[in-house]
Amino acid sequence: MAMTERLNLEGLRYAQAVAETKSFSAAARAYGVTQPALSNGIAKLEERLGGKLFDRSPRGVTQTAFGARILPLIERALVALDAVAAEARRLNEPGERKIRMGVSPLIGSHLVARAFSMVRDLPVPRDLVLREANMHDLREGLLAGRLDIILIPAVAAMPRFEHRVIDVEPIVVVSPESAGPESADAPLELEEAGKEQFILVPDTCGLTTFTTQLFRANELPLRTYPGQAASYQVLEDWTKLGLGSAMVPRSKLTSPDVSHRPLTNQGREVQISFEAVWSADSPLSADLLRLADSLAAARQP
Repeated sequence: MAMTERLNLEGLRYAQAVAETKSFSAAARAYGVTQPALSNGIAKLEERLGGKLFDRSPRGVTQTAFGARILPLIERALVALDAVAAEARRLNEPGERKIRMGVSPLIGSHLVARAFSMVRDLPVPRDLVLREANMHDLREGLLAGRLDIILIPAVAAMPRFEHRVIDVEPIVVVSPESAGPESADAPLELEEAGKEQFILVPDTCGLTTFTTQLFRANELPLRTYPGQAASYQVLEDWTKLGLGSAMVPRSKLTSPDVSHRPLTNQGREVQISFEAVWSADSPLSADLLRLADSLAAARQP
C-alpha cells in the first residue's frame, strides 16, 4: 500500500495547526483534543512520512529541515481537500437556504434573536437552524462542515478560520457574603478576587477557560472549590450554600436583583468577548461575513 494511502487526515490537520500556532498545547486547544492525543497523531504521521516535522525545546516549537519542506505541501493538500468538500456541498445543495449556526450556552438570547432577524435581511433571505452545544462539539461541527458558523467565547484559537468579535459583556462575581442588591455598586478588584474560592464548571461552555486565563495572565492564584458544578446555571445556588464565589457574564444572572459585584482590574471593567467563527472556504462565506459584520455593528457600546 502506498504511503499516501496510509496518511491520516486528522494527523495532517494537527501538524498544520502546530505549524501555525507554534505550540502543541495551543493546537490541541484549537481542535478541542487533549495534548497527548494531538502529539500521538503527529507522531504517527511522522512515522509514516519517515521524518520528524518539529523540534521541541524550552524555547518553543520549531520546524525541522524536513518539516520546512513537507509542511507547505500539507497546507496545500488540506486547502485542496477543504475546497473539494465545500464544492461538493454546494453542488449537492444548490437550493440550500439554511445557515446552520452553533452557539455556546454562554451566548446571550439577544445575540440569537439578532441573528434570526439578520439572516432574513441577507441579499438571499435564509433560514437559521440553531444548535446549542459545548465548545468541543461546536468546533468539531465547524471543522467537519456540519455547521456553517459558530458563536463562542473568544478563549481559544482556531487556525485557518475567519473570526469576528460580535459582543463583549461585563463579568460579575456572585459571592456568599454578598448581602444584598446594594453590593452591586461595590466593584471587586481582581487582586481581591484572588483571595476568594471560586466554583468552576466543566470546561464545556468556555467560562472556565476564560476564568483560568484571566488569573494566569495577571499572575494571580486561582483558588477553587474542590467540587464542580454541572453547569453555570447552578452556580448561584451553590454560592448561597456558601461553597464559594462564582464568576459569570452579567446577562447570565437569573435576575438583576441577584446580589453581585462588577469585576474590575486596576479600575477597568473585566469583560468577556464573544466571536463568530466560520470558514472562508464555505459556499456561504459571503453571507456569513455579512452576518458576522452585522452582529458586530449592532454591538452595544
